[in-house]
Amino acid sequence: MVNTVQLQFSYIKRTLVFRFDAGTSRGVLNTRDVYWVKTFDPKNPEISGWGEAAPLVELSPDFREDFEPVLGKILQEMNQEIWESDPQAVLLKLKALIPFELPSIRFGLETAILDWLNGGEKRIFLNDFFDALKPIPINGLIWMGDREFMLEQIDQKLSEGFICIKMKIGAIDFGQEIALLDYIRSRFSPEKITLRLDANGAFSPNDALEKLKKLAEFHVQSIEQPIPAGNWAEMKKLCELTPLAIALDEELIGIKDKEQLLEQIQPQHIILKPTLIGGILETQAWIQLAQERNIGWWMTSALESNIGLNAISQLASIYDSSIPQGLGTGKLYHNNLESPLEVRSGFIRYNPEIVWESPE
Repeated sequence: MVNTVQLQFSYIKRTLVFRFDAGTSRGVLNTRDVYWVKTFDPKNPEISGWGEAAPLVELSPDFREDFEPVLGKILQEMNQEIWESDPQAVLLKLKALIPFELPSIRFGLETAILDWLNGGEKRIFLNDFFDALKPIPINGLIWMGDREFMLEQIDQKLSEGFICIKMKIGAIDFGQEIALLDYIRSRFSPEKITLRLDANGAFSPNDALEKLKKLAEFHVQSIEQPIPAGNWAEMKKLCELTPLAIALDEELIGIKDKEQLLEQIQPQHIILKPTLIGGILETQAWIQLAQERNIGWWMTSALESNIGLNAISQLASIYDSSIPQGLGTGKLYHNNLESPLEVRSGFIRYNPEIVWESPE
């Protein structure tokens, strides 16, 4: 017999403050609004589940001026629903209830209810990251900025023991970016350091291939989203001719027909950001389709706080991938929630000796 319960939902808003000017090809970020979703059973209020709804500026389908009232209205509606104790039933119900166009809200509710089902201990799934304290390899992220700032970050990541470096490019002069890659390669061979690049769609389809040829000289493992999303014909051609592997990122956002995209473009890799692509169930669907086509994938956080990062880390852990994931964003903010998540020597770890700070 399946148990059912009527849960109550609320949220807390926090404006996270970056420790530095976080540069992307779409501009510089200084703050980030996140909404922590709380759920509990009124008959047993001491156990709470927490999730995170955090639309990313100018990128999330649900980044909109009325996001907060929309979130509040949906949570009021969720207060009227009856929930089964089966996790898969919860995920399927939320897929039916929360529009595809509100991916961060769906992800926040998925995480909150699954956390509650698991006792409110920030355990979202059965997974080795949380249960066996197995660390996950991650890449060290180099943010865009002037040459000196990027060099400083590179030196810091290398000294911290990262063996996979991801560098955002496309914001400064291409020649300076080439010089930075040359600096890395002059010190570390491809066997020592894996290089990933993220262009965030900054290249023009007209000169993208020539730039990829130049970048390939530095033995780059992959480049994310070299040209803007939506140019499927040009992206397909790039994936056919590229001298280095292409990973689709923004291209996946807002896409309902996953098979059509993968069949038409045939990328080497895809990047999965649950907050942006529809949450846990949608992420798992992308993984299944990619694996069926021998397309590589890895998971990346989208500047969430530690609540969202914890959920994504546990989701990634289910698949036990040895490929470095993009989960090193926990130290970006001055006022992130204190948590057991630790980044050391190129891995993210769950340290149960550190107590979660209460969001309230």
